[in-house]
Amino acid sequence: MLTFVGLGLYDESSITLQGREALQEADRVFAERYTSRLVGASFEDVEAAHDVEIELRSREGVEQHPEPILDAASEGDAVFCTAGDTMISTTHVDLRLRAHERGIDTRIVHGTTAAAAASSLTGLQNYRFGKATTLPFETSHGGEGVPGSVIETIEANRDRGLHTLVFLDIKVDDDREDYMTGSEAADLLASDWDDEALGVVVARAGSPDPVVAADTLDALAEMDFGEPLHMLVIPGELHYIERDALVELAGAPESVADSRLV
Repeated sequence: MLTFVGLGLYDESSITLQGREALQEADRVFAERYTSRLVGASFEDVEAAHDVEIELRSREGVEQHPEPILDAASEGDAVFCTAGDTMISTTHVDLRLRAHERGIDTRIVHGTTAAAAASSLTGLQNYRFGKATTLPFETSHGGEGVPGSVIETIEANRDRGLHTLVFLDIKVDDDREDYMTGSEAADLLASDWDDEALGVVVARAGSPDPVVAADTLDALAEMDFGEPLHMLVIPGELHYIERDALVELAGAPESVADSRLV
């Protein structure tokens, strides 16, 4: 059996009870941190809290050389865990399909997602979100500014009145971790797209002290939102309850929020 376990959004206590049971009952536990990570806890913290030993796998170790994971699952009970919900990444869907090709049973223990948290914390209705996109560092996509595909996604959603969740780039290597901040993302979009557009930064979703701030992109670019992880939401049309939520819960200037009111 190969069980995919979502660890939740923030620290070692974010996991569900079902996920904790899966960790403790497994013969071997694997994890990766290149798609996302728990910023409130290390894997050592997770190991100590749940009395397990975790084998950390690199991107190549999951995507190109998954045999140790699959072998463990064919010989006993293995768990593969990630931050958030474990099936958000296509990498993990591919791993599940490879397991099925080998006749290995799989199951999923879901965790809270960043997308669900973004809707909950901002007060924006979840069914009014369109296609999400990821804003990369310039060094990640080999160009300058914002890739055209990101702007196209935002504008296509706005044409339909829908909100856009913008995931912000994470770069992890052996000796360094870089996280794009909400202010960096707002600055890029303000420079390359629309500096007066309404944006909402969500910082540290799932933590005891999340931050939600709404304003124009050029104003958000000047703010400090503290420790990672950050997300950016570009609202489409606002229902009056969504407008009130951004003003009351995220500090949006009324004139800016009113500009997107249906």
